[in-house]
Amino acid sequence: MERGRQRVCLDEEMHRREREKMCLDRGSELLEELIAFCNGRSNPIRNFSLNQLQKAIDDCQPLETLKYLKDRDMKWYNGILERRRVFIKIFTRCTKEVYRDIVVSSQMSSHNNVLKVLGYCLEIPAGPALVFEYPENGCLRTHIYAGSLPWGIRMKIAKEIANAVTYLHTAFPRTIIHRDIKPENIFLNQNYSPKLSNFYLSISIPEGESQVEDQVAGTAPFLDPVYFQTNFVTEKTDVYSFGMLLLVLLTGRKTFEEGVYLINHVIDLVEQDRVNEVVDPGIRGNGGEGIDQQQQQAFLEVALRCTNPFSREDRPLMIEVAKELQRIERSITAAAP
Repeated sequence: MERGRQRVCLDEEMHRREREKMCLDRGSELLEELIAFCNGRSNPIRNFSLNQLQKAIDDCQPLETLKYLKDRDMKWYNGILERRRVFIKIFTRCTKEVYRDIVVSSQMSSHNNVLKVLGYCLEIPAGPALVFEYPENGCLRTHIYAGSLPWGIRMKIAKEIANAVTYLHTAFPRTIIHRDIKPENIFLNQNYSPKLSNFYLSISIPEGESQVEDQVAGTAPFLDPVYFQTNFVTEKTDVYSFGMLLLVLLTGRKTFEEGVYLINHVIDLVEQDRVNEVVDPGIRGNGGEGIDQQQQQAFLEVALRCTNPFSREDRPLMIEVAKELQRIERSITAAAP
């Protein structure tokens, strides 16, 4: 009996030492990424234990919206932590991109339109975890394809995500490119304010440079064709993806449907002078909040400029896109009775 107790104690001590070594190793890699991306400066966030996260997840049922967030590198969980509802992302493997996500997410958390990080955990064997504020209205993708968002909310989402991406591009010593802007990476709070997330594919452009070479990463068809052909990432890489997001918001369609790419579908309608057919029927004025022709045309023009497939130079900068969307939104307010 005594020998059995000794063996249990030895096993527990061995596991404790293994966890400590794993946390030290991961902490070192996290620091390296912090130095590479932000010159070692960071916003302080809490370090939660494995036991805290396990209890938080066990106390909750899975979210229905999580079925849209399947990814081979991560899993999302609904949880309750310290009497607060939270959103927990656990990585299924430990890579450099994981530490990049922790670093950039923490740096961006001060922005109102970024999913706020509450803490992280390095103790999980498969990979680290991030704890976020809880987005009450779930993932943008769910609402877009259900046709449930009025035009005013879609316009608000477009403008505020443009502001978040502009901040990402301009607020740090090195320009940071998201590389995976899409509805699945945007969440909505109780007021339908959008929250950009998932920075694990982000890459920084060296100071004094306008581009950086890297293997292709992202999600087709949100992927910049020029980046796909050349392997060079620039600010305009995100501009293209954002333009595709605008088309999804305007049309309510998936980017590839019934064998047709969304961008080709929209261009065909424009060339045939059938612009009115571009807009999602749910916001075309067939009941509920509508969209007038001038707003529709202005929004579509921004989207098509952003998604120029041949010339990055002809695409606007994100700060220009943000200003134009703000102007369009103000025209909506001015037109309201």
